[in-house]
Amino acid sequence: MRTLSKIISLALAFAVISSCGQGKTTESQATSSTQSTMIEQTTPNPENAALVQQFLKKVGTYYLATVEGDQPRVRPFGTAEIFEGKLYIQTGKVKNVYKQLIANPKAEICGFNGSEWIRIQCELIPDERIEAKQDMLDKNPSLQGQYKADDNNTIVFYLRNATATISSFTAEPKVYKF
Repeated sequence: MRTLSKIISLALAFAVISSCGQGKTTESQATSSTQSTMIEQTTPNPENAALVQQFLKKVGTYYLATVEGDQPRVRPFGTAEIFEGKLYIQTGKVKNVYKQLIANPKAEICGFNGSEWIRIQCELIPDERIEAKQDMLDKNPSLQGQYKADDNNTIVFYLRNATATISSFTAEPKVYKF
């Protein structure tokens, strides 16, 4: 079962890479299709953000896809916290992922929990506030050895214009916008 989980995770990561750079879709297409890319600005929905965060927490490790020029980049991530009703992730400014997101904030997140998978299409928006960074570090004590809220390296991003689709082989996809 563990090997199947790894195979499915790799297949999902490949699907995320393959979908990078697809054309823009309308909001109605985004609702009906798990293959759509960005949607127009949605109204923030803290309840949906919290549901998606719970799924990511259950997954543990999820995969974040960014673009560097014309090359998709995918790497494992683990942080997913709610701050002021928004879903945040964290990284370091010295990392390539930071530079890629500053150049192009469009990203996708993908994860698999053993029976369902999630794909999140979003923009990742940096938040330089010490309060947002400290909240992330407080909720993830294991990061405190590497990061400090005021170290000029720690950066948190919140998900904007997000559409999360949770799918399985046995049920209709569930779509959450936030």
